[in-house]
Amino acid sequence: MPELPEVEVVRKGLQEILKDQPVLQKIELLRPDLRFPIPLQAMQILIGEPILRVERRAKYLVLQTAKGSLLSHLGMTGTWRIAPQGDERLHDHIYLHFRNSLRLAYRDPRRFGIFDFIPLKAEPKQFVTLGPEPLEKVFTGPSLWETLRGKETSIKVAIMDQKTVVGVGNIYACEALHASGIRPQRKASRVTREQCELLVRQIKKILTRAIQQGGSSISDFESTSGSSGYFQNSFSVYGRSGESCRNCGQKIKSQVLGGRNSFWCAGCQK
Repeated sequence: MPELPEVEVVRKGLQEILKDQPVLQKIELLRPDLRFPIPLQAMQILIGEPILRVERRAKYLVLQTAKGSLLSHLGMTGTWRIAPQGDERLHDHIYLHFRNSLRLAYRDPRRFGIFDFIPLKAEPKQFVTLGPEPLEKVFTGPSLWETLRGKETSIKVAIMDQKTVVGVGNIYACEALHASGIRPQRKASRVTREQCELLVRQIKKILTRAIQQGGSSISDFESTSGSSGYFQNSFSVYGRSGESCRNCGQKIKSQVLGGRNSFWCAGCQK
């Protein structure tokens, strides 16, 4: 499933494609739903409007116009690409047509994505419970420490909770905890203020580096240009169970926490 760096890479790609603010001419659905029904009728108000910008909130993409926005979530296998006439592919579910002959295609083999309409000045229902963005200044060590007070869950599960902080998925939670020297099983409420400061710094650092490297392509992810990311080539612990830690040489261990496989080094993470 694409995590925050991968979604940010897609956002940047879409923003570049749409930088000249092309006018939306037609929304073509090849099926009426993805994870949920698509409100095509409500979206018609956007026809004739230029796409002003592409924003991201957590793992959601927002294509903004002066009359409302299109909301896209990539689910597990969703991708956006430029699709000129003749480039129709299996599992293409949405085509966005623009007046300059540009056509964007949304492809999603497993159909866990979301495509929705956001009325002008309305807060999407999907955003109501979301926590802070990890790369913004509001996400700090002290703020994380305050959020974790009283939490009986593990720190790994806590930082993957979208109410705590958005977009820190399984891969980057494992990597950030390793870089911070914190075991994923540690109770969230027992993580110290100093450890929270370090963890926040590492989350920001690792997410930023992953975005710079095009994200992690470990299954279906690709950018709008069809290219793969390469951050997976520098994983310290994720997916490396049984291999030697690059820092201390001990074997990387794994355990399921909160339904997700977690990876850590007992030598580096006390």
